Amino acid sequence: MIDINESVMQFLLAFVVAGPLLGAVAALLPAPPGLKGKSPGQAVLRHGVTVTGAILAAAIVLALGFDHDHPSRMQATTDISWIPALDVRIHLGIDGISLPLLVLTALLTFLCALYSYFKPPAGPAPKAFVALLLLLESGTLATFAVLDLLLFFLAFEMVLIPMYFLIARWGGAGRTRAAWKFILFTLLGSVVMLLGLLLIGIKAGTFDMVALATDNGRSLTTSVQVIAVLAIGIGLAVKTPMWPLHSWLPDAHTAAPTVGSVLLAGVLLKMGTYGFVRIVLPVAPDGFRTFAPYLAALAVVGIVYGSLACLALARQGAKGDLKRLIAYSSVGHMGFVLLGIASTTPTGVNGALFANIAHGLITGLLFFLVGALKDRTGSTDLDTLAEETGAALYGRAPRLGGLLAFGAVASLGLPGLAGFWGEMLALFGSFRPAAGLSRPAFLTFMAIGAFGTLLTAAYMLIVVRRVCMGGADRETAQLADVHGYEFAAWTPLVALTILAGLWPKALLGLTDPAVQQLLAGGPR
Repeated sequence: MIDINESVMQFLLAFVVAGPLLGAVAALLPAPPGLKGKSPGQAVLRHGVTVTGAILAAAIVLALGFDHDHPSRMQATTDISWIPALDVRIHLGIDGISLPLLVLTALLTFLCALYSYFKPPAGPAPKAFVALLLLLESGTLATFAVLDLLLFFLAFEMVLIPMYFLIARWGGAGRTRAAWKFILFTLLGSVVMLLGLLLIGIKAGTFDMVALATDNGRSLTTSVQVIAVLAIGIGLAVKTPMWPLHSWLPDAHTAAPTVGSVLLAGVLLKMGTYGFVRIVLPVAPDGFRTFAPYLAALAVVGIVYGSLACLALARQGAKGDLKRLIAYSSVGHMGFVLLGIASTTPTGVNGALFANIAHGLITGLLFFLVGALKDRTGSTDLDTLAEETGAALYGRAPRLGGLLAFGAVASLGLPGLAGFWGEMLALFGSFRPAAGLSRPAFLTFMAIGAFGTLLTAAYMLIVVRRVCMGGADRETAQLADVHGYEFAAWTPLVALTILAGLWPKALLGLTDPAVQQLLAGGPR
């Protein structure tokens, strides 16, 4: 930790949120200021790397200046009146819950921009691509930094349009249908969520998330809390996504370009679960406890359903797409996050937050790797990959094969890697749920979730066997191994996956005090 003045911290957080938005505007100018390249396209892609790199640097400095001795306290806060008639304020701040997500977003967006500079996506001119990427980053970072309900909603919605166009204009086969399905599902969910947010703000007399969390639902009747949780929960569940509101996700991932899939899985899905922790849990605790058993039940159905869908796609002879398989695996992994939140215990919620970060790192890496395989073989179909790369991917492209195996074992929750801790803590939270929740029911949910981990191991190992180890008796041409720019984009994800697995306190030391205080009555 370094000692940074509070005003500097405020500036850094404001820059992290608004910087990408200004960068998006600059990307649409005739030439990004001060940057040149061999072509206008290369110049604007370099602009994207520069802006996202500056945002990442600011986020790292913000993390270093964060008071780690008091992670439950809102820091780098800015509170300015914006719409006085509605008492809407530009209220920004970070604590131990939001800081890791802020840094993860800045890191993944920078790595996507770096990857795109060396491997530009096929499609229209890159100006719009870079502008949309930066607009998406600004909306996501704002979601994790704002402390006003209406501002949260605006930031939550801000990411929809850029992701729609990233899929629709730079995606693969079926991109138009997938993009429309994505935006219709999320927009319909958001409309319902807005009604719940307005209900809370009007009944409580404020939209300030810190004040509402501190009040801990005392100014809201139980019936108001139940209605609000139902409305807000639907909108957040669509974005998470929770079974059975998940059907937009596999199509979106399958059609999206590589960086679109990385950001969709690594960042956008976290916005829904973050909303549960930041808004629903502390603001309407009685209403949430009413729905907690149902949320847990849907979560474990999602765990098993996602795993069975992956097994069906992975089995020999199935017409399975590797991107689609990883998308379904996300439904299962996010089920563990929802199960931890539903337990309403510090252990479970900490596990959910840890699993959020782990999923972003591991699934982001897997989508990068699948994109690399598609670049080399022209397909993400498992049968095709088994034919094209099956003569031991380890032998034809050893680093690429090794990274794919690493991503697979990290995803199945191997102890010592990041994926293990979040799922384990979520299950422990279900073992002893909060007072007022049925322990037998949650023990059943825990058992089903534990069974889901076995299914996850099964389909991931099948994928490794089919893609990396099959057909070793055939002679086939070599594949290009990991390029320098790919190594630069993937190494941070590998290193952080190992670091979080070996030293979970790095994350839990931030989240636990903040979660303890949030469940006790919100941040002061």
